[in-house]
Amino acid sequence: MNQDFSEMLSELFAADAEFLLVGAYALSAYGFSRATGDLDIWVRPTPENAVKVWQALKAFQAPVRNVTVEDFHTPDVVFQIGVEPGRIDILTSISGVEFDDAWNERKYRTLSGLNVPLLSKPHLLANKLASGRPKDIGDAGWLKKNLND
Repeated sequence: MNQDFSEMLSELFAADAEFLLVGAYALSAYGFSRATGDLDIWVRPTPENAVKVWQALKAFQAPVRNVTVEDFHTPDVVFQIGVEPGRIDILTSISGVEFDDAWNERKYRTLSGLNVPLLSKPHLLANKLASGRPKDIGDAGWLKKNLND
């Protein structure tokens, strides 16, 4: 995991923000690695958590001129920082999964010395199937085979 990714996660922890790692890095934490150009972070889309996410982004020195705190509790917002392969995507929703359900069944993995919350395998599978992109369908195939590992 690159330094910017680790620093962004550290700032979210420092702000006590509620978030889940999703996407290819979550998949990799379960043992299936594939190329990706970004780190996907799903944040709880509530007004209280949005303030914490905003604080973390400011501490990270993200370019927040064109976003507001309200954006982080608005559905379907994707805030991107940087460019691939080091881009960070902050998401307020993902396909096929509700945050509260995912939060209640979250798992933890140690990444770059941080104990990071991530989607459970069943929720990651639901998300991959709902998004329907070819690379996500491939990921879903691996998850189906390894769901109980």
